[in-house]
Amino acid sequence: MNKEEILLVYDKDCPACDFYCQIIRIRESVGELKIIDARENSDILNEITSNGLDIDQGIVLKMGGQLYYGSDAIHALSLLSSRSGVLNRLNYWMFKSKRLSKVLYPVLRFFRNCLLKVLGKSKINNLNLPDNNKF
Repeated sequence: MNKEEILLVYDKDCPACDFYCQIIRIRESVGELKIIDARENSDILNEITSNGLDIDQGIVLKMGGQLYYGSDAIHALSLLSSRSGVLNRLNYWMFKSKRLSKVLYPVLRFFRNCLLKVLGKSKINNLNLPDNNKF
């Protein structure tokens, strides 16, 4: 039986995002997590863009043909997580509540954007919005 491929798309140039995405583990029974750098052109990034999702404002999880964005992606990941290791358990307890995910995610995104601004990183700007290249 083939395991479902679950795609996690994020900005690999963000140290905080990269750390989070590298430590997250999902239960083996759920499927196989494939991590994709949003700065590289891919079919999934084209799908994200065609759905009008701004990758600079949220990570995307694709599972079962459905896209989960931002706080919904973090919430879904927490429910899929293996709970092995301190950080995976912390992820589960912080984001298992959809309501708490919706509150915490914008705060985390704010600090992420500040970090990327300090580091001088450019936005991905997958939606090609005018004057939207810097954090």
